[in-house]
Amino acid sequence: MVVALVVTLVPALPAQAAHPEFQLEIRDHLFYPSVLKVPANTKVRLIVINRDTTPEEFESYELNREKVIMGGQKAVIFIGPLAPGEYPFFGEFNPKTAQGKVIAE
Repeated sequence: MVVALVVTLVPALPAQAAHPEFQLEIRDHLFYPSVLKVPANTKVRLIVINRDTTPEEFESYELNREKVIMGGQKAVIFIGPLAPGEYPFFGEFNPKTAQGKVIAE
């Protein structure tokens, strides 16, 4: 009976859809690349790697995202689906240097 229950539940599990993956690095309080092109109307997985020894906060009002990434650590941030356009982001702890934008096309 347990086997029958497991077999019945397996088809009900949602399939894991792969999202396109993009990478941003923080080095010397700058984002690399500073311009990131992603497909429009698609949810994407953004991996942000902080190569600095100090924390930085990925911040974007337009993307409605905010995430502190400690020095030497990485974070995964899902964004989208986005309409075609430009979406600026910045590092809240170093806003004069850590700037960039996502372009959905």
